[in-house]
Amino acid sequence: VQLQASGGGLVQAGGSLRLSCAASGRTFSTYAMGWFRQAPGKEREFVAGISASSINIKYADSVKGRFTISRDNAKKTVYLQMNSLKFEDTAVYYCAGPWYGSSRLPDYWGQGTQVTVSS
Repeated sequence: VQLQASGGGLVQAGGSLRLSCAASGRTFSTYAMGWFRQAPGKEREFVAGISASSINIKYADSVKGRFTISRDNAKKTVYLQMNSLKFEDTAVYYCAGPWYGSSRLPDYWGQGTQVTVSS
């Protein structure tokens, strides 16, 4: 499985960005996917996760109400819509899968896309 994240960039506080993660492989539609982020000097943290069928979705408390995760299994792509961005959202964002919840880290990771929010 290969994951390719894109859509990062520089945005002012209060702005929006949409991240995309394109996956290779035939089994994308069968496993949950997640977004994680790592800010400078900090550990990588969970941002959002979505089940294979999109029925179950989970967000970190820090992004609830501002970020929306979604997926299109036909396009083998998972998205992260980020609204009302804050300076503290600045980080490298990674898509990863399968997402197992809090029990273990995903097996496969994308290369990361930089999101920079200016205050």
